[in-house]
Amino acid sequence: MFTPVLTAQSLTKTYGSTVALAGVSLQIGVAEAVAVMGASGSGKTTLLHCLAGIITPDNGTVTLHAPQGPQQVHQLPPEGRARLRRDHYGFVFQQGLLLPELTAVENVALPLLLGGTERRAAEAEAARWLHHLGLAGMEDRRPGQLSGGQAQRVAVARAQVTGPAVVFADEPTGALDSRTSAQVMQALLDTTVGAGRSLVVVTHDEQVAAGCHRVVRLRDGLVVQEHAGGARPAEVVA
Repeated sequence: MFTPVLTAQSLTKTYGSTVALAGVSLQIGVAEAVAVMGASGSGKTTLLHCLAGIITPDNGTVTLHAPQGPQQVHQLPPEGRARLRRDHYGFVFQQGLLLPELTAVENVALPLLLGGTERRAAEAEAARWLHHLGLAGMEDRRPGQLSGGQAQRVAVARAQVTGPAVVFADEPTGALDSRTSAQVMQALLDTTVGAGRSLVVVTHDEQVAAGCHRVVRLRDGLVVQEHAGGARPAEVVA
């Protein structure tokens, strides 16, 4: 049975005379991986940012179906959306966006520290995630001492450490070679849908999309195609 975790209805967004979203409706299911594809300028990143509460749409609604009740993301003030991103969402970006002066374990622990977790407990949980993602022994390395794939797995750990309901990934494999891309994508799937969480991936990579349950294609700010990806829930969801 399909259970939504995130619902968007009739989203529009313009920047001056440029229409980024022209009425997009979309549901993301619990423990579902959804790939959002389309040419540059099709509205992919704008859609992700609206779903994640980074920006607000001009019109339309975004609802997070949280355990404590539905939250109208589009109606929250900036500080409310910031709390929502901290407590319910995780993020992975193309370049990782790790803080270069912090070690791997400190980068992963940062979201917990910002949420008020005591440092020792935060770093212990961060180290557990690094170990889970095959980075045991690299806790004290800084981003400049890691390979591209290792750095992205640190970013994946940082996205997961607070136990978010939804992880958003914007071109998470765009700067990686094909072999490393497959490894990072598998790590994302294992730690999101494999743990009952949801994943929304913006990508140009058909192989990345094939690993998701559903593929949504945008053109000129509209959904023009929606079809099943290559993953089946029984293969990915624990």
